[in-house]
Amino acid sequence: MAIPPLLDAQTYPVRELASHYGERWQVETYFRHLKQTMRMDVLKCKTADGVQKEVWMFAIIDNLVRAMMVQAGLRQGVPPQRISFIDVLRWLAHRRVGEPMPRFVVNPHRPGRHQPRAVKRRPKQYSRLTHPRNQMRKAMRGWIL
Repeated sequence: MAIPPLLDAQTYPVRELASHYGERWQVETYFRHLKQTMRMDVLKCKTADGVQKEVWMFAIIDNLVRAMMVQAGLRQGVPPQRISFIDVLRWLAHRRVGEPMPRFVVNPHRPGRHQPRAVKRRPKQYSRLTHPRNQMRKAMRGWIL
């Protein structure tokens, strides 16, 4: 079944589509928190079971941070998505038992914000390490004069 085009203004009002696009941007921000802030862009485990456990741990930590953001948002009188994710993550990582929840940084409300999806940094000119380092070093010994 083909996906219908979104050209019918009666079925798909422009304001509603624009609102969904803004929500999509928020989802992209959530993915950035997982991949960059929590360093989930490269998983460390080598086995399928290990990767599954690692992903579950990231999910648990993310849910804990989001739950704290909801509590902080209610306490500080702002929507939870305005509470700084990294501020809450850092506090959870370094808090002491019994320490009360502080006031977290509140990100400014910037409606209509969107950015192009592009990589700013250029790839390095070096080739990728495709074999263990000790094997590559042995292979390089013949190159050095």
